[in-house]
Amino acid sequence: MARKRREPKPLATIWRVGDELWAAVIQPVLAELDPPAKGHRPRVDQRKALDGIIYHLRTGCQWEALPKEFGDDSSVHRTKQRWVRRGVFDRVWAVLVEACGDLAGVEWAWQSFDCATGKARHGGIESDRTRPTGPSPARSGAC
Repeated sequence: MARKRREPKPLATIWRVGDELWAAVIQPVLAELDPPAKGHRPRVDQRKALDGIIYHLRTGCQWEALPKEFGDDSSVHRTKQRWVRRGVFDRVWAVLVEACGDLAGVEWAWQSFDCATGKARHGGIESDRTRPTGPSPARSGAC
């Protein structure tokens, strides 16, 4: 009698950063690249801001439509811009990729990069005629 094949349970959609990931990876990166500013108004809660950024990226909603549980939409957006400038996301990604490599959890031969393309706004750039760089190898009909 054949065994029933066990179907893998699908992973839940990530909407928030888990406690373990926050403590082990993200908090140390933020402590190094985005420490609290001294003498300024206190910043928004970093964890709520990250959850808001994830929500925004996952849903594609406008910043103004961000649920209030993540804090002020302008503050979350400014936090995202600051983290992009300071390389926070690049560093978190590098740490996670390194951890996956150490665990031999990624089959790199099977990885691919995905992207989305869209229409060029206002028609894009207009191409100009390519100028010749030398004499044409084609025979001229004038001879």
